[in-house]
Amino acid sequence: MRIAIVTVQVPFIRGGAEILTEMLREELVKRGHQVDVVTIPFKWYPGETLMNSMMMGRLMDLTEVNGEKIDKVIAMKFPAFYVKHEDKVLWLMHQHRQAYDLWETEFGDLHHFPKGEKIREFICECDKQYISEAKSVFTIAHNTSKRLKEFCGIDSETLYHPPLNHEKLHCESYGDYVFYPSRIDSIKRQRLLVEAARYFKTDVKVVLAGSGSETELRYIHDLIKKYKLKDRVTLAGFISEQEKMDYYANCLGVYFGAYDEDYGYITLEGFFSEKPVIVHQDAGGPLEFVEDGKNGFVIEADARIVAEKIDFWYENRQKAEEMGRAGKKSLIDKHMDWDYVIDKLLN
Repeated sequence: MRIAIVTVQVPFIRGGAEILTEMLREELVKRGHQVDVVTIPFKWYPGETLMNSMMMGRLMDLTEVNGEKIDKVIAMKFPAFYVKHEDKVLWLMHQHRQAYDLWETEFGDLHHFPKGEKIREFICECDKQYISEAKSVFTIAHNTSKRLKEFCGIDSETLYHPPLNHEKLHCESYGDYVFYPSRIDSIKRQRLLVEAARYFKTDVKVVLAGSGSETELRYIHDLIKKYKLKDRVTLAGFISEQEKMDYYANCLGVYFGAYDEDYGYITLEGFFSEKPVIVHQDAGGPLEFVEDGKNGFVIEADARIVAEKIDFWYENRQKAEEMGRAGKKSLIDKHMDWDYVIDKLLN
């Protein structure tokens, strides 16, 4: 089967969405399909540019290329899912959240745009119309399905998938640091973990890995300097997959502070590495996996509480190990399987 995976790409930004697209392509190719990824460059500002991106998505016609039929389109992100095709299937990562749950929050800026309200209305109308064209609508997490139903009235089915290199993730030790690998961004709340380091009563340390917003990085650097945390907090920057697996293998536990995440590979990677995970009560997708007190902690977004839970792990290593093993077992019990995902997307 000739399959086009359609998505968008913010130039020079690579994260979970890009990794998932690559994994999907590889899994389809393994099963004998001819697959290509069609990517729309995406810029969400100013408002006119956002509207142009939406138009670009709708004007794409992937019925055929060079006279050869494209059998199926799998669309994954806004506004790529506007594409026209008679056999279009959605596996939705998320919509343009600034028009929905992030509207008028500190994490969105669409409401500040001139004519932002009209652009928001247009996005909502287009989403309802063009998503409904799809033969099937799947999402990567129940949290995404919940938003789609709440804001657009569209039903969908959740397809969970394992993270990249999950079979290579492992545990070697429970060291003296908590690990948080993620794109540096205010919505990921690395700053909260840095602030928590002020209140540690043990010798536990923090390792942050990832690149991203220069503004947020400056803020984090200022926090480290202000509270004299240079010996407590390590900024590892961009790291390779092997380095990431090594950090997971030897950390005490994992912190994932993101606000209302769609899926959250970090939770899954932590569990596959047999490490307990801390998330917050407003974490979204990770709440589908983390059970408070069993395989991690679900807590308020409060630096003092974060510090208290991390100190607990440090002083109770056996309990941290038990939580980590429970996390891995919970994923095994969920039967995360690419065969199941591919079968649902293609049939």
